[in-house]
Formats: sequence, C-alpha cells, structure tokens
Amino acid sequence: MKQVKRWACGAIGSLALMAAAASHAGTVVIPADVTLDQLIGGLSSPLSVRDAGDGSGRLFIVEQDGLIRIWDGTQVLNTPFLDVSGITTSNGERGLLGLTFHPDYENNGRFFINFTADGQPGVDTGTTVVAEYQVSAGNPNVADANSQEVIFTITQDFSNHNGGDIKFGPDGYLYIGMGDGGSGNDPCNRAQTLDPNDIVSGGGCESDQSVALLGKMIRIDINNSTPAGSNELCAANPDGSAPYAIPNDNPFSANDGNCDEIWSYGLRNPFRFSFDRETGDLWMGDVGQNVWEEVNFEPAGTAGLDYGWRACEGAHPSGNNNPSSTCPVAGAIDPVLEYNRQGTGDCSVIGGFRYRGPVNSLTGTYIFGDFCSGRIWFAQETSPGNFEFELTSMNGNLLSGFGEDSNGEVYITSFGAGAVFRFNGLRSDVVLEDGFEAIP
Repeated sequence: MKQVKRWACGAIGSLALMAAAASHAGTVVIPADVTLDQLIGGLSSPLSVRDAGDGSGRLFIVEQDGLIRIWDGTQVLNTPFLDVSGITTSNGERGLLGLTFHPDYENNGRFFINFTADGQPGVDTGTTVVAEYQVSAGNPNVADANSQEVIFTITQDFSNHNGGDIKFGPDGYLYIGMGDGGSGNDPCNRAQTLDPNDIVSGGGCESDQSVALLGKMIRIDINNSTPAGSNELCAANPDGSAPYAIPNDNPFSANDGNCDEIWSYGLRNPFRFSFDRETGDLWMGDVGQNVWEEVNFEPAGTAGLDYGWRACEGAHPSGNNNPSSTCPVAGAIDPVLEYNRQGTGDCSVIGGFRYRGPVNSLTGTYIFGDFCSGRIWFAQETSPGNFEFELTSMNGNLLSGFGEDSNGEVYITSFGAGAVFRFNGLRSDVVLEDGFEAIP
C-alpha cells in the first residue's frame, strides 16, 4: 500500500481547543471597515456562487431547485445558463448542489455539476450524479442541455448528508465532497469504510460498491479515462471503464483493495469546502451530529487523512451507540476550528474561503458561518498553523454557501433573503488621486 501522509493527532487537537476558546477571548480583530452588502436579489434557494475563470466577470449562481443563473455585472439574466430541474428535485438536502468550471473553460467550455437524481434516465431517485456539460456553441450565456455526460453515480443510503460541493484543486484534479449517506450516526459506517468488500448492507444500507465512497473527499482526473477491465474504481461502469482516471498520487491507488477515488475519509457531511488560492490548502466545513460543528484544514498535497467520524464529532466522542472505535481515533485528525452549537441557534457549519481579495483588512482571514443562525465568523492565523476565530456582527440569514470570483472577492448566498451578498471594505484596487483608498 502506498505510504499515507499523516499529522500527529495530539498537535491538531490542541489547535481545535485553542480555536474554540478563542471565540470568547477577543484575540481576533474584527475589521471595522468591513461590511456585508447585498449584490443580487430575487433568487430561489441559492446555494453557491461560481466564477468561470474566463475573464467575463460573470457570476454563476446555483439554485437548489435545478437552475444555474448568470449575473452579468448589472442584472440576473432571464434565461438560465442551465436548467436541470427535470432530472433533480429540491427536497430537504437534495437537489442541484454543486457547480465547477474546468480550469481551461475559456477554451474548452467544459463544466461539471453535482446533483441528486430525480428523473435522470436509468438512475435511482436520490443517487448522487456528477455530470459534465458543455457551453453552447452559439451563446456563452446558455449551456448545451443535451451535452450531458455522466462522470459517475454514487448510491445514497438515505436522503440526507449528500455533501454536494465540487471544485478543481490547484493541481488540476476534480475534488468531490461526499457525505456519509445519511440517517444519523452513520449507521452503515460509510465514513470509515475504504474497501468495498467491507460495506454494511441491509436495514436501509445499500449494497452497491459505490457506497464505499460515502463520507469521503474524492479526487479524480477528468482529462483522462479508464478502459474496461479489472481495477479498484468504486464508481466505474459495470465493465470497469470510467470517463475519468486516478491520479498516481492518490493515497489508495496501489493494489490495496480500497477505492482508488478516495483522497481523505472520516467525514460526516462536508457540505462546502474550498482551496486557498494562495497556498493550495484545503478547508472543509463538516456538518456535526448533535453538538459540535467543525472546520477541517488539510495542507496542500496532504493525502489519506482520517477526520475521525463516526467515533468523533469534532474533537469529541460522538456519543454513538455503535461507534467503529473510541474517540480519539488512532491517527485521525482533529478539526482546526470547531464550535458548540447547543443553545446558540446554530445547526450546520457552512465552510467558506480564506480571503485573498482586494479588501486589505480581510487578507488571510478564513470566513465561515452557520446555516440556521446565519452567524458569520472570521478566523485568523495567530501563529504558524494556529487559527483562532471571533464572531462578527454580520448575519447571513439562513446562510447557505460562499463563493469566490477570479479577483478573490468573497460572496455569501442566503436562503432566507434569496440573495447574494459581498464583503466590502477599504480596497487595494480602488485608490483616489490623493492616495487614500475608498469603498466603491
């Protein structure tokens, strides 16, 4: 088996405790100049904002009911970029959940979505589908709805914990965040199952080998394919072929019996994640069970990490009646940030972005929030590798997602307001003749 890079559990555990205490310590400075201002309204269940990286300045907004809308800088266009409402249904945690554009989208027009099936031909309702589409040849504001190519499907045991975020990493590979398949307390032990021969079935737990990819971060190469034959791809076609390949440095790509698509595991529901555009580090907001919400930090290039679910919720014993092991889990990684949601109105962490845009006072700040309370936190690196966070006065009103454009501007989407907001403040890219900066 290929060697797996790991961190010492105790070291990361201390970071989580420091971060939790810091939310009351006032050690993080909340910039006085920063505001959260509405940019776009009139949306239906917006989940995320994406930039195509094509220099157009457009923002693409994912609506859970199956539409991708375009904001052209002045207005939301009447015609959706893509409408997949006929093959998915927004129901609880299901629907159109993720969108990302190929790094070379400007030239090849390829983009990818993540949705739960409802009406997708040949696919059971509730199954996760990752599919590729092409922009239309004649109109850059409309996709070719007939260009769909299914990259893979993953069977879901239950209706919740679908994950859904999807992004290209700085390495050019496609990352897909998968929840543990739902219900509560991961009854099928998906988050810790790496080998499809070990999957639990019965009692609502499905038997398809693709369920071994639940509770994982997946990493695949969509610029190459896999021919038919014997392999260890858990989401391949029945003959072993797949319209994707496995990067050579995936941690389980050796002949070890484990699913080659897996990059990291032990996740409950990494609903939103992001890459630091400056360092390449991966940040994952992993939704908790009853008490603890967590943010996991993965240094660029670090593979094969176990984040401890289902035995651990954050850095704490989860209280499961049937944990696969006790907490702490040997070799597992504690979150770098966590918060206790009991009695606070919080319910579900929404992972955000480390700010690398033009607002000076936000530089290097990791911004994240909570869906139910709408509360937003700023986390700052107080010493190398140590992050502490503080609650802001801002409220995202059923905050559902974050986005980042090609300039590093950070946005949030709000279910409650049906809107997109942007963080503003004194900016490095707006300078008056006398040398003073201005808020646009």
